[in-house]
Amino acid sequence: MRDRENTNAALFEIDEKSSIPIWLQLKNRFIYLITSGYYLPGDQLPTVRGLAADVEINYNTVSKVYMSLEQDGYIQSKRRQGAFVCDVSDKPGVSIASTAEIVTVEYLKRCFELGMSVEDIEEQFSACLENEKAKRTKA
Repeated sequence: MRDRENTNAALFEIDEKSSIPIWLQLKNRFIYLITSGYYLPGDQLPTVRGLAADVEINYNTVSKVYMSLEQDGYIQSKRRQGAFVCDVSDKPGVSIASTAEIVTVEYLKRCFELGMSVEDIEEQFSACLENEKAKRTKA
C-alpha cells in the first residue's frame, strides 16, 4: 500500500547545492516516480500549492514542472480537479532505464561543463555512491 500522506518532503528531496536547476530536479523525480510505477495511470498528483509548501520551493517552480510534464505527456491537468498521471507505458523511450540514461547524460554534460575529466567524474561518482551506501546501511 502506498502511503503518500506527509511524504512529499521526503519523496521530493531537492539539492539546492546542485548545478541542476530545482525545477529540473523536481521534473526528473516525477518522471522517475511515474515510469517506475510509484505513480500509476490515473493517480492524482499533489496540488501545486501543497507540494510547493511541503518541499519549501516557489509555487511558480512547481507550476512550471507540472506544465512541462503535461507538455511531455506524463500528466493531464483537469481544471479544478488537479493533475493526473497518464498511461505512458506505450510511449517510446519511457522506462526507468531510459529515464536514468537521460539523467546520467545530463549529469555528465554538467560535469564536463565544469571542466572535469572522465576520470574526475568517475572518482566523484564513486565517492557519492559509497557515501549513499554508507547512509543506507546506517538507517
